[in-house]
Amino acid sequence: MKSVAIIVFVLCGVVTQAQKSKTLDTVLVKQGDQKHTGFTRLRDVEGTAIYAGKKTEVVEMKDVVGNKATNNSRQIYAKVAGLNIWENDGAGIQLAIGGRGLSPNRVSNFNTRQNGYDMSADALGYPESYYTPPSEAVDRIEIVRGAASLQYGTQFGGMINFRMNRGDTSKLGVTARVTGGSWNFLNASTSVGGTVGKLNYYGFYQHKQGDGWRPNSEFNSNTAYAATTYNFNQRLSMTLQYTYMSYLEHQPGGLTDADFAKDPHQSVRTRNWFKVNWNLGSASLDYRISNKLHIDTRFFGLMAQRDALGLLTFINRIDDGSDRNLYIDHYRNWGNESRLLYQYQLGKLTSTALVGVRYYEGHTHREQGFGNAGAGGAKDDFTFNPTYPNDSLRYSDYTFPNHNTALFAENIFRLTPRLSITPGIRYENITTRAQGNYTNAIFDLSGNPINPQRITDNKFNKRHFLLGGVGAAYNLPGEMQLYANVSQNYKALNFNDLRTLNPNLKVDSNLQDEKGYSADLGIRKNAGILNFDVSVFMINYDNKIGSILSVDNNNFLIYNLRTNVSQSRHYGVETYAEADIWQWLKGAQANTSVLLFSNFSLISAKYVNSKESAIEGRRVEFVPNVVFKTGLSVRRRKWTAAYQFSYTGSQYTDATNASYTDNAIDGLVPAYNIMDLSGEYYINKHFTVFASINNLANAHYFTRRADSYPGPGIVPADARSFYVTVQFKL
Repeated sequence: MKSVAIIVFVLCGVVTQAQKSKTLDTVLVKQGDQKHTGFTRLRDVEGTAIYAGKKTEVVEMKDVVGNKATNNSRQIYAKVAGLNIWENDGAGIQLAIGGRGLSPNRVSNFNTRQNGYDMSADALGYPESYYTPPSEAVDRIEIVRGAASLQYGTQFGGMINFRMNRGDTSKLGVTARVTGGSWNFLNASTSVGGTVGKLNYYGFYQHKQGDGWRPNSEFNSNTAYAATTYNFNQRLSMTLQYTYMSYLEHQPGGLTDADFAKDPHQSVRTRNWFKVNWNLGSASLDYRISNKLHIDTRFFGLMAQRDALGLLTFINRIDDGSDRNLYIDHYRNWGNESRLLYQYQLGKLTSTALVGVRYYEGHTHREQGFGNAGAGGAKDDFTFNPTYPNDSLRYSDYTFPNHNTALFAENIFRLTPRLSITPGIRYENITTRAQGNYTNAIFDLSGNPINPQRITDNKFNKRHFLLGGVGAAYNLPGEMQLYANVSQNYKALNFNDLRTLNPNLKVDSNLQDEKGYSADLGIRKNAGILNFDVSVFMINYDNKIGSILSVDNNNFLIYNLRTNVSQSRHYGVETYAEADIWQWLKGAQANTSVLLFSNFSLISAKYVNSKESAIEGRRVEFVPNVVFKTGLSVRRRKWTAAYQFSYTGSQYTDATNASYTDNAIDGLVPAYNIMDLSGEYYINKHFTVFASINNLANAHYFTRRADSYPGPGIVPADARSFYVTVQFKL
């Protein structure tokens, strides 16, 4: 076993961390006796879903030692290989992660779910998530990579599912947490839950506020979640869930390269605001008809609004006090997903069949124009300016109705006790529409419109297609497993591709949907003192949509052109390993745990077969070549301490790989490294204290350049911060 460990550590580039963690038992991998690593993977079959032969990762939140009050993504997703993380704010209000060379923007390249149902703005036309479940209310986070997406959609990135907490077996359990931290950060949350007879219930409320590190970055957020499950008997249950979230955020805007180098703390925008209201609900029925037959059906819906208000002119221009850009979206969508899972005998072994159907209706109303200047008491007034005659400068008013019907099926064929093959197919029928009007205007050098003209627009696009994939898994001696899979992928145009009004961005009117395929090959072990997952992947991305730095011939302004830039190919190696060094040396009965982990990825993503010579052979944007995280945690009796180091290599923000632009929208994002330190002390069964220092070395760095909110320009990450949490549990 030690020789295997040495090989894995060499592949990872560092000696790794181990575990004392309880792993989920699985059909193909034996259950271990470990505890507290906070990281495992999905079983071959979970509920009515199949994961055999797929690359899966599970973050167990109860064992994560980190800053949960601010949803610190560096710490929560530390052991998930290859993720590129954008740090938009210090409060963790929005999640922005991407993997394998896909943009992290609001998790738009993943199918994001809460308890198995969609939670994004519009899963088909605008798959961006303005709502992120509070870490304090999450039981675990399930991540399924690209080639395993056929059950959940066609995305290249795969799926992320947030499993929320449930009430425990007692009649009443209460947990209250209060967190105070840097820049007047305050987080207060309370949860209640329990089981009364056949009814399980859980409720959670969180209030979060703070001033932020930079000026003009205060925020106020409220989130509530309620769930009930009624068990009619041991086989039949019904669940109702509701989520409410609202927040108001002052945004400090972006910086130029020169301003960032001079003082990353400064803000040159005082009038940018962002507001979100989210109402998400679901009703589901789960019925185990027999030991072999399991069905569930889930209805879900969203009523939400997102308002963005601010000055979006280039950040190298002063704020002249003119009226601000105002973008208002209303999201109304609903859907149903039903699944039937059947266990049957194939020879002497049990195989598993899954069939499902999904229906989805989305409706987005989008308005884009001018709000008021924000003078006096109207700083965060999200209303359009009524002073313009006939509203001639209200650029656009659109509705985006769409619907999607999908059928999918997968089957685990267990050919031998060690070997299984899992083919799958998905049929998609997609209809998208864009109906509305916009104002066509040419701007002078001062940004004033010349001879605006109102234009009516009506677009209709219907397509249907069949996607396929196959996975395989083979058990090796020593509780190891080989896995491989390949699957077709597809990504439809979103609403921003159909119509957007951003002075820094133009969209090609001939944009086409993106297509391609992805594949994985790896070896893993998830039991015993040593755990690891070493894999290679490939993504072939046709008609990839990206940004090309362009010049407006009318007034010589530089802007980004969003278009199908080229085909791209992404290759990479993802390695994760951990070992409990102390148990390795002292034996499994040791009452101290010293866990060392490594998460190391190498990624190469380039444009190929491009008609644009400026991007042929260039690196795909938002792709750091190296992503590396390592950490050490020590647990002994009542206390735990954890240290983490994170390194992200340099990356570009446009397809031409521009290193620098005057407006700072495009350019190089330099490599950066961050250290975090966290700890917790268990006083007694009622009280626990948590503490963390994020960005321990006070590094000055940034993770993104924005072409719109929360910029435009460089968005600096937070400086060193301190947080303390006191938890009371009854």
